[in-house]
Amino acid sequence: MASAETHSTNVSIPSGVSERYALAMLSLADDRRQADPGVVDRIAGDLDRLAALWREDAGFRAFVADPRLDSASQRRGAFAVLDRAAIGPEVRNLVGVLIGNRRLSQLPQVAAAFGRELAVRRGQQSADVTSAHALTDTQRAQIAARLTEAGYSGIRLSEHVDPSILGGLIVRIGSRLYDNSIKSKLQRLQYAMKGAA
Repeated sequence: MASAETHSTNVSIPSGVSERYALAMLSLADDRRQADPGVVDRIAGDLDRLAALWREDAGFRAFVADPRLDSASQRRGAFAVLDRAAIGPEVRNLVGVLIGNRRLSQLPQVAAAFGRELAVRRGQQSADVTSAHALTDTQRAQIAARLTEAGYSGIRLSEHVDPSILGGLIVRIGSRLYDNSIKSKLQRLQYAMKGAA
C-alpha cells in the first residue's frame, strides 16, 4: 500500500531521475503485459516490499545511502537482501541498473515515483503522509478511511518518516496540505506568544 523514502528518512519530492527510472519500469511492464498479465502488480508489490524493508530496517537504509561502497559491494549486499525478500527479476534488474549507474541511493525515490505513476494510471489519488515514526497497518487504514470520508477516493498512501515533526501528521494531496504536526503547533504557539508580548 505504501511507497518509499530517502536516506535520512526525510523524503523530498522525487527528482526527475527517479521519475525517469519509474517510467522506464512502467514501460517495461507494459511491454511484458501481453505475455505476463500480472507483471505490473508483481513489480508494484516487489517495490512496495522493498520500500517497507527500507523504512523498517535502519541497516538497509544505511547500506543504500552509503556512497563509500563500490559497485561490487553494493551488488553483493543488495542482491542478498533481494534474494531474502523474494524480489522478482524486474526489480532485481532495476536495482542492478541503479548500482551500475551509481544511483542506489535513489532506490526509495524510484519506488515512490513508481507508486505515484501507477496510482495516476489507475485513477487513484496519491496522499503523501509524513509522520515522526513509521505507520502501523492500523494507522494506514485509519488515515485512508479519514481521507475517504473527506471526499478523496482511491487513495494510495506514500509514507515518509521525519522525526523532526515530533508527532502528528502532515498529509499532502495534490496542492492541499494538512499539517497537524506537533512541530507546526509549537511554531504557531511561539508566533502567538510573540504577538502577545
